[in-house]
Amino acid sequence: MDVLRRYPAFRRLWRARVVSFLGDSLGLVALILHVTAETESGAAVGLLLLAGDFTPSLLSPLLGTIADRTDGRRTMIVCELGQAAVVALIVALSASIPVVLLLVAARALLAATFQAASRSAIADLVDDADLEVANSMIGFGTHGLEALGPLVAAGLLLVLDPIEVLLVDAATFLVSPLLLVRLPRLQVTIEEQTSMFTDVRAGVGAIWDVRLVRVLALGFWSMAVFTAADDVALPFLGTETFDAGASAVGLLYAAGGAGVLVGFGALTRRRPRPMTIALLGLALACLGNALTGIAPVIALAVAMQAARGVGNAWVGVGTDTVIQREIAPHLRGRVFANVYGGVGLAAGISYLAGGAAVDALGPRVVLTGGGIAGLACAAIAAWASASRTTPMPPSPMVPSP
Repeated sequence: MDVLRRYPAFRRLWRARVVSFLGDSLGLVALILHVTAETESGAAVGLLLLAGDFTPSLLSPLLGTIADRTDGRRTMIVCELGQAAVVALIVALSASIPVVLLLVAARALLAATFQAASRSAIADLVDDADLEVANSMIGFGTHGLEALGPLVAAGLLLVLDPIEVLLVDAATFLVSPLLLVRLPRLQVTIEEQTSMFTDVRAGVGAIWDVRLVRVLALGFWSMAVFTAADDVALPFLGTETFDAGASAVGLLYAAGGAGVLVGFGALTRRRPRPMTIALLGLALACLGNALTGIAPVIALAVAMQAARGVGNAWVGVGTDTVIQREIAPHLRGRVFANVYGGVGLAAGISYLAGGAAVDALGPRVVLTGGGIAGLACAAIAAWASASRTTPMPPSPMVPSP
C-alpha cells in the first residue's frame, strides 16, 4: 500500500484499472447468460469467448503500435469510453448473436489497446526500484476481482436481468476515465514519421533483439501451449475422475484464483529479481498442474491448483517488470501487446488440442503431461537466461533517476 500512497498518479491508474476490471467481470457473466438464453447453445458461448480472446491476439502487433504512437493517457480514456459505447450498443440494439459477437470483438480490441498502454505507463509513474511492487499491486487489485466480480454479478442478477447488468458494466467504463483524466500527460514515444508497417515490424523485432525478453516470451508462450488446457481438463477431473460433482469443479477454479491473490500479495513485500520471479512462476505453475494430474484425492488437487495460481501471478509480475526495465520506452506498448497476444494465441492452441486430448486420454494425462512438458520449457528458459553464449544487446532503457 506504500506504493499507492507515495505515487498519486499511479494510485489513480490503479483505481481506474480496478473499476474497469470489475466491469469486465460483470460484463462477461452477463454476456454468457444472455447468449445462453438466446441460443441455448454451448457452441455460441464458445464463439463468444473466442471473439473476446483471439481477436486482440491476432492484431496485437498493430494494437501495440497504436499504444506507442499516441499519448497514453488519451489512449486509455478513449479505449474506456469506446468500451462503454460498445456495451451500450449491445444493450440498445438487442442485436442478433452474430452482431453481438462482432461488438464483443470490437470491445476486446479496445481492451487490449488499453492494457498495452497502461502496462507501459506504470514505468513512467513509479520509480524503477518500485516496479515489482507496483505490478504486484495492479495484479492484486484487478485479478482479485476474478473472484469478487462473479459474486457481485450474482447479487445484481437477483434484481436485474443480464441486459441490465450490462448497463452497469457500461457505467464502470464511464467512471474509469474520470480517474484517468487526472494522470499526467504520458509521452508519445514514436515521434519519427515512419510507416505503420515499420513500427509494427520494430515492435515484433524488439522481442527478439533483447535476450532476456526473448527467453521469457518463449518460455511464457510454451507454458501456455502446454498448460492452458487445464481449463478444459479441470471440469472432467472434478466430475468424472473424482466423481465429486460440480461443486468440486468450482473449488478447483476458486483455488487457482486464491493462489493468484496469494502470489501477488507475497510480491508486495519482497522484491527478488524480476527474471527470477518469472522463472520461478513458470516452474511453479507447471508443477502445480502436473501434481494436480496425479493427486489421489480432490483436496490435494485443490491445493496444487492454488500453487499453480501463485505461479501464474509471479509469471505476470516478472514478465511485466522485465519488459519495463529492458525495453526502450518507445517500444514498450508494442512489446507488451505482442508478448500477451502470443500468450493468447498459445492458449487457443492449447484449448483446441486439450479438448481432443481430454476425450482421447483423460484429464489426468492432459494435466500431468502438460505440466511436465511445461517444466522442461521452464528449465530451458532458466538455462538460456543464464547462458552467455549469445551476447545480450545493451539495455535500451534510459538510466533511472
